[in-house]
Amino acid sequence: MKKQPITVRVASWSALHPGRAIATWFAFVALCLVIGIVSGTHNAVAKDYRIGESGRAEAIATDAGLERKPTEQIMFSARTGAFDEAQARKAAGDLGTRMQALPEVLDVKKPVLSENGRMLMLEVTMKGVKREALQHVDPLQEQTAAVQKGHPDLVVQETGDASVSKGLNKQRGDDLAKTEMITFPVTLVTLLIVFGSLVMVGVPLLLALSSIAASVGLSMVVSHLVPDAGVGMNVILLIGMAVGVDYTLFYLKREREERSKAAGSLSPEALVGIAASTAGRAIVVSGLAVIISSATLFLATDIIFSSLATATILVVFVAMVSSVTVLPGLLVAIGRRTSRRAAHRAANGKRTRADRPERTGRMFTALLSPARKHPLATLVVSALVMLGLAAPALGMQLRVLNKDTHSRAIPEMRTYDRLNDAFPDRRAEHWVVVRAGADQRTEVRAALTDLAHRAERDPMFSDHPPKVETSDDGRVSLMTLAVPHRLSSPEATGSLDHLRKDYLPATLGKVKGAEYGVDGPVAVDVDYLIHQNDKLPIVVGFLLLLTFIMTTLVFGSAVIGLVGVVLNLLSVGAAFGLVVVFFQWGLASTLFGFDPSATSAIGSRVPLFLFVILFGLSMDYQVFVVSRIKEAAMNGVPTRQAVLEGIEKSAKVVTSAAVVMVTVFASFMFLHLAEMKQIGFSLAVAVLLDAFIIRIMILPAALTLLGEATWWPSKKIRRARSEMAENGGGRSATPLTPAAPFH
Repeated sequence: MKKQPITVRVASWSALHPGRAIATWFAFVALCLVIGIVSGTHNAVAKDYRIGESGRAEAIATDAGLERKPTEQIMFSARTGAFDEAQARKAAGDLGTRMQALPEVLDVKKPVLSENGRMLMLEVTMKGVKREALQHVDPLQEQTAAVQKGHPDLVVQETGDASVSKGLNKQRGDDLAKTEMITFPVTLVTLLIVFGSLVMVGVPLLLALSSIAASVGLSMVVSHLVPDAGVGMNVILLIGMAVGVDYTLFYLKREREERSKAAGSLSPEALVGIAASTAGRAIVVSGLAVIISSATLFLATDIIFSSLATATILVVFVAMVSSVTVLPGLLVAIGRRTSRRAAHRAANGKRTRADRPERTGRMFTALLSPARKHPLATLVVSALVMLGLAAPALGMQLRVLNKDTHSRAIPEMRTYDRLNDAFPDRRAEHWVVVRAGADQRTEVRAALTDLAHRAERDPMFSDHPPKVETSDDGRVSLMTLAVPHRLSSPEATGSLDHLRKDYLPATLGKVKGAEYGVDGPVAVDVDYLIHQNDKLPIVVGFLLLLTFIMTTLVFGSAVIGLVGVVLNLLSVGAAFGLVVVFFQWGLASTLFGFDPSATSAIGSRVPLFLFVILFGLSMDYQVFVVSRIKEAAMNGVPTRQAVLEGIEKSAKVVTSAAVVMVTVFASFMFLHLAEMKQIGFSLAVAVLLDAFIIRIMILPAALTLLGEATWWPSKKIRRARSEMAENGGGRSATPLTPAAPFH
């Protein structure tokens, strides 16, 4: 007897022992959460983010004890009327005394009056490193609030990297709660329309939520191997809800389809067996495709992409496992109950919805009509539409989405803007780091003085004298050059370009053997973008190659592999084109009222993340649709007919799954974070285009035109047809092992 696939064997055990399977699954989820909570999350530290010249300069400064400490700025201004400087200085003195007494505070500088004389600033330097300051900023904010309470005539406001990060985290948490309020009801309604049963609706939601919970716990454990960059939770929720519901949906629909065809002649265990051998296998292949696609993000050698990849791999793996382990047990438990009710209704001469045959529906029949009647015209027109949508992507402009793009609904960001307006020299900074021999101090000092003079004469830099710090051993120096321009402005990046290409080679470059570089917020953004642009071809190249190889191996056809890659490229290209139109060109601001700061350019991480994730998700539909086509072809149906038959059978479930995915992804457009808006929008439109144009129009038209060449070079289908011809007809899917009571 031929050995059954692992998916069928696992489903067999689950179906024969539904109680144990269900209990084991929820015990696994609980165990993941407990272990995760006990182990805690290991967050990425400063050195994990270092990239390029800025990263090397930061490492030199850190080794010498000159690393930039986290700072908080507290602003004092008049609530109404004229600004009382004396009162503000008194309040600042009170706050300074309070701050100095805190164990989290390293130093408190003297208050500084703005040039317009309307605002006083107190700068507080915290202990520790910038990345960890978020965890220690609460006591500082409490003292600021206490001083505000004691001086009601003043406006006392705090900002800084730590307080801004805290505000962002709070906003992100509120946003995620909002997406849940949007996603769950719409998903519930969609599933209710598809299944017409609250019991069946609860199954996808239950497995999706439990998969997310288990993934959260596992992500905490894995963070000790791959540090968490703070993006994992968003991705687990975003991807987990989508694929968790989708995988369950594909399995459920296949089980219902087989139940309808069997008309009561097969047991719930046998129906689950058929679903396991067909949809279960497709789920595993699809899940592995998403996992392999996501793994290519590790090639970017960037902590944020590594976190994104880890979160995606974990949640997809857990969702895939839940669909082929506990789901069969749940379906058998529900199926037994349904069978008893069906028998009771049959005795009373009534029919249940499950007894009715599955139909494609008029809408899907109409959508498939062009591909059936005019495949060449459908292929050409649809491809041109997708290429037209992709065209704007050629003008895509990438930018690191920094403080300039954060939502101003965060109070600390509004204070940050007021700080920049009152003290324009503090908008951006360049930190020039140089390391040389201890005997070269005089030479280095002269070079830095020359550099300062050059910067003072350049309008791209502040005309205030730069600050210079030197390490205890005299080998490392750090000069802070202020830039009176916003972080993402051409002037700020232009000043960095002047430094690196002109000023540093002409000054520090003349110090023999000196090692130097520029760090700072502007430099970090520029280096990050350069790093990503360098890694993009590598990641994309490996992704295309792996997608082709995997599809070819799964379906035994190089043609299917090539078609899959081309269709995925069309889908991704169209999504990129639309994100440019809506965000870079500003249409999203007009239609949705988005903040213009979120729509002036595309986030630097968006294209690479989307390219990888969209390729993986597109493989979902490719695997499910082509699996049905191949199944029909293996049963003796001519390829052209098998194409239409397979797509007709999968059209409703694919579009239902797409609606769920689109809902989940679109809900992220309502987050405040610009990057998440762009990612949510791109994923939503890509899935929509993939489900309604790629899989219903372009794919059937292309495969219809290819005919038998679709399966080249595989001989499997020809061999299967020959066997059926010898046996005198077609064959049907085998539920499971014929000897098992499961059958």
